[in-house]
Amino acid sequence: MWKVLAGLMVMSNLHNGPVGIFESHGDVGPVLNAGSILYSKDSQEYRIGGSGTNMWFAHDEFHFAWKQLQGDFILRAQVSFEGEGVDAHRKIGLMIRKDQSTDSPYVDAAVHGDGLTSMQFRKVAHANTEEQKSMMKAPDIVELSRVGGVFHMRVAHFGEVFQEETLSGIDLGDRVYAGIFITSHNPDVVERATFSNVRIVVPAKPDFVPYKDYLGSKLEILDVGSGQAKIIFETEKNIEAPNWTHDGKFLIYNSGGKLYRFPLRTGKPEPINTGKADRLNNDHVLSADGKQIGISHNAREIGKGSLIYTMPITGGEPKQITTDGPSYLHGWSPDGKLLSYTGGRSGAMDIFTIPASGGTETRLTTAPGLNDGSEFSPDGKHIYFNSSRSGTMQLYRMKVDGSEQTQLTNDAFNNWFPHISPDGKWIAFITFGHEISPTDHPYYKHVYLRFMRVSGGEPKVIAYLYGGQGTINVPSWSPDSKKLAFVSHTGPVN
Repeated sequence: MWKVLAGLMVMSNLHNGPVGIFESHGDVGPVLNAGSILYSKDSQEYRIGGSGTNMWFAHDEFHFAWKQLQGDFILRAQVSFEGEGVDAHRKIGLMIRKDQSTDSPYVDAAVHGDGLTSMQFRKVAHANTEEQKSMMKAPDIVELSRVGGVFHMRVAHFGEVFQEETLSGIDLGDRVYAGIFITSHNPDVVERATFSNVRIVVPAKPDFVPYKDYLGSKLEILDVGSGQAKIIFETEKNIEAPNWTHDGKFLIYNSGGKLYRFPLRTGKPEPINTGKADRLNNDHVLSADGKQIGISHNAREIGKGSLIYTMPITGGEPKQITTDGPSYLHGWSPDGKLLSYTGGRSGAMDIFTIPASGGTETRLTTAPGLNDGSEFSPDGKHIYFNSSRSGTMQLYRMKVDGSEQTQLTNDAFNNWFPHISPDGKWIAFITFGHEISPTDHPYYKHVYLRFMRVSGGEPKVIAYLYGGQGTINVPSWSPDSKKLAFVSHTGPVN
């Protein structure tokens, strides 16, 4: 069990085998009651139990599921205790630890049973633990990252945006043990907790070059009501913008300038023949009858940048619709008669419509700034879009003829790509921080997916992720209006 080496207790039981995304798990310190962990492949949740006197002073006792990581990375999870518990200072959270000794230097993001939340840390071996308290009590969304040698703790109540604490000046070495933990603060008691939406993310390197360097991708399905997301496909390639087919059986996404069909039953991507259109961006939209798909393709031989085409959803040679470019498709009217898109004309980026069979385009917006992300409401009466006309990127609604342009969101964030649920009740969209230029929606940032009622109200966060460009650019609601498909990103997790 435990050995004493040079006056230190070191673990000999922290090697109980892989569990989920973690290499191993076990007890740290001389706990009286062994901990345990169960992982559900179906829900991708971890149920962890653990004992231990405390994690404080000069040594720790807790149960730990870990993976060895190096460099910069982000840990994130939705956390909750099971039951009322015995001691108010039981703790759960995320941890980054130098080694497996009970008095190892470490940094964690800890949520106590009484709601106290803090970054706990031990600067050097044998030293007492210190802490940096958060103003937030009892969060259920917890993130802990190490980026550029600085540790960040971000916490939130589900539905709200993060509050952040930072910590620097602690050297844990390049290669560390990182994962999830629980301690009961009572050696005679085993407490339990559930960790869901557990993610390890390796962010883009500082010298990352957009549209040249890419990270790997995770295709995820989010249950909007519960906020639980399930990873259904992972690849080292860059994939973007999943549509949901109207029969609910497939997702369609783009990757490397081409389209792919993803059967939810088999989980094996299938290429879609797009003929000569092999430089697609992430602006594809399905027709209301589900028989056609509209795409945006950079036809270099024409020399006008991105143009809009339509084609059978089963594949085939696309039909060119727009003659002026650049044109970026975003919406297809429910009656099948109109396409809506962002067009760059005379130095301005505005929203246009055009007959789905081709013809003369109609300009709908003239406000200064970038106008983008147009999508028809399911009843065909309105077009929703985002615009930077107010100084930040916000959501708007207008009638199909461009009249009655009304602002729907008004906050310090930058909100993009409103997607209306098929039942017409909800708007889902992606939110970038205020530090991002209002006219930019870049790759590889901390972003939120939020939603709100079409009638207005306070937006609610439904997903916390590392993504951005391509995460949710196109309509991606499930046909029953209960789920969203989206893409998150990470570099190789070593």
